[in-house]
Amino acid sequence: MNKEFVAKVAKNIKALREKKGISQLTLALEIGVTPGAIGNLEIAKNDTSLSRLYDIARVLGVEPYELLKFDE
Repeated sequence: MNKEFVAKVAKNIKALREKKGISQLTLALEIGVTPGAIGNLEIAKNDTSLSRLYDIARVLGVEPYELLKFDE
């Protein structure tokens, strides 16, 4: 696991979720995971699948690539 990449994706997910005003609980319910799973994802404790990233992007109303962006 590339920790830097996972940490950046985690940061993006959290920032976009908060920007949209969506709670961890709501996001979790929408994609079929526990709120703890979202919490662990947002602190980069766990990584996730591409299909799950797609689901997260859909709920957040963004394109999946936006979750993968690195600011250079």
